[in-house]
Amino acid sequence: MINRKFAAAAGVAAMALVLSSCAQSQRDDDTGGDGGGDAGSETDGGSGEAPEPTDGTFVFGAAGAPTTFDPFYASDGETFRVSRQIFQNLVGIEAGGTEGVPELATDWEGSEDGLTWTFNLQEGVTFHDGTDFNAEAVCANFERWADQNEVGQNPAVAYYYGNDFGFGDDSLYGGCEATEELTAEITITRPTGKFPMVLSQSAYAIQSPTAMEEYNANDVKAEGEAFVYPEYAEEHPTGTGPFKFESYDNAGATVTLVRNDDYWGDAAGVANLVFKIIPDENARRQELEAGTINGYDLPNPVDWASLEEGGNQVMIRDPFNILYLALNSVADPQLEDPLIRQALYHAIDRETLVQNQLPEGAEVATQFIPNTVSGYNSSIEPYAYDPDLAKDLLAEAGASDLTIDLWYPTEVTRPYLPDPQRIYDAVKADWEAVGVTVNPVSKPWSGGYIDGTQQSQAPAFFLGWTGDLNSADNFLCAFFCGDDNQFGTEPLPFHQELQDALRAADGEPDEETRTAMYEELNANIMSEDWLPGLPISHSPPAIVVGPNVEGLIASPLTAEDFSTVTVTE
Repeated sequence: MINRKFAAAAGVAAMALVLSSCAQSQRDDDTGGDGGGDAGSETDGGSGEAPEPTDGTFVFGAAGAPTTFDPFYASDGETFRVSRQIFQNLVGIEAGGTEGVPELATDWEGSEDGLTWTFNLQEGVTFHDGTDFNAEAVCANFERWADQNEVGQNPAVAYYYGNDFGFGDDSLYGGCEATEELTAEITITRPTGKFPMVLSQSAYAIQSPTAMEEYNANDVKAEGEAFVYPEYAEEHPTGTGPFKFESYDNAGATVTLVRNDDYWGDAAGVANLVFKIIPDENARRQELEAGTINGYDLPNPVDWASLEEGGNQVMIRDPFNILYLALNSVADPQLEDPLIRQALYHAIDRETLVQNQLPEGAEVATQFIPNTVSGYNSSIEPYAYDPDLAKDLLAEAGASDLTIDLWYPTEVTRPYLPDPQRIYDAVKADWEAVGVTVNPVSKPWSGGYIDGTQQSQAPAFFLGWTGDLNSADNFLCAFFCGDDNQFGTEPLPFHQELQDALRAADGEPDEETRTAMYEELNANIMSEDWLPGLPISHSPPAIVVGPNVEGLIASPLTAEDFSTVTVTE
């Protein structure tokens, strides 16, 4: 796994210059490239020779339907898998790795105080609707992100922006100015170690200002507990990427993209890219073996050997994820008691769970970031499995007859959660063994599970994260930032200390000091006094394609770019 730290610490002029020169050297050294999605652009220098375009079709078996086609309003991998083929970002991620590379920006440079960032942009790029990509278009996107209505600011809608930038007077975003046609100057309100790498996340894809205005991109509405997205997000997503949106057949459960013949980089290797939505993993395997699809993500680890014996290509990614069990005291006030939280976590036999339910190579987690991310604290021991202690703690808390709702998702397979039902069954059995009554609550991933867990409706639930970039903030802030975070920490006595520590670590310009701050923060999160959740495991996920597929580059971020793929008869 590529694990070089992409240094983007704000507040140090020399570091800003290094970033700029690094971006420039990658651009100058490029000999081709694929030009697609978060895995890089024609500047990424990591994908080798571009494929020879064909009239073929690549059919990918998706585990779930996209929640929307506007990545700004998304937080799930199935949506981003589709959107990253359509859209591109100012900053990309190298093919097969985790480092930032130029994409729609050719290079960037930060001011001495880390508050002003100048982005030089690719020339000759147009959006799928013919609109020119330029600095005005970049600023239109930044202003659109910040200018959300009340519903759009809901953490279940603009999840990434709420965590990374925030809305209102406390927002990280300061402004954007088109100083030249292909130069955009972006200001932020405080130094932060995540800028500009944060812009590589799929939620910050650059979209056509013309299409967003014509189809009312910001007109998201709430209807009961659900959200209704505007016409733009349902039918007219318009980016600069190697594929264009063609159609979504809800009845036929397929999303169809077509090659962008006016693409500014190397043309996609196939003329058509189809996502066939097949929620059941066994059905996806059967369709691959029958040749009706050309690949799918997250094959069951027990099938890896037989898939390869059948001539298929199983590509095992390095783990860059976390599976966790969260307890939310907003949803269930009895969980404010630290003794109850400790008891529920001591009751879980994670060693057995990881050994029996997760892929070979999965490891029990000790904290909420992988050990390859700067800020990982190697001195933290795994939270102990001790059912007798769990019973004693429940008795001490006066909760020996505890009843709790435990949520798990259906109609989905995630890199960190290959079989949600079996993970739920294992934890349910462990909890029942210490006298806890468990009420099962199952909801479709895109049919209430994500929205419900993000809005503190679930007392206990399984969720996880595959990192978007090599940053402790990308993990920890996604989980714990804000008064309305998914762990519901606002009623807990350590909440404000947690918020202050998150902001202080992110704003620390010195990398060595920042790393030490994250190590201390990880230890506090896992302490008995805090313990808002239990990290369960890090898993090495796989992706599989048929024997007639060439050119796929597996990504540890599960951010594969399908424009490099060709399919032979």
